[in-house]
Amino acid sequence: MHTNWRAVGIGFVVMLVVGAIGLTLPIVGQVGAGLIGGFVAGYLAGGVGNGAWNGLIAGSISGIVLSILAAAFGALVGLAAGPLGSVLGGVGVFLAGVILTLLFAIDSAIGGAVGGLLNR
Repeated sequence: MHTNWRAVGIGFVVMLVVGAIGLTLPIVGQVGAGLIGGFVAGYLAGGVGNGAWNGLIAGSISGIVLSILAAAFGALVGLAAGPLGSVLGGVGVFLAGVILTLLFAIDSAIGGAVGGLLNR
């Protein structure tokens, strides 16, 4: 397995675009974004193992980026409760985001494996 950063980058962008559109369908839209973005990354990487790996990386990166943005927003909102609220809000949102990232990266890996299978 090797990381094809071009495939990961394109899969990441596809996840962001589809995820933004998928905001109208909570959960289903986000899972679909992971599957579609992972599929694209896997197809570009080629091979089942490479596809799954590159899909997993793309899904993980997108989840971590979104977790950081959500944590920053949580910290700003928590600031209304004082400095401790800001810290707890930011850290709490970030930890929840990391856990969700791990769960949603799985569907990206599955999509990547399917995409890689179709482009051997």
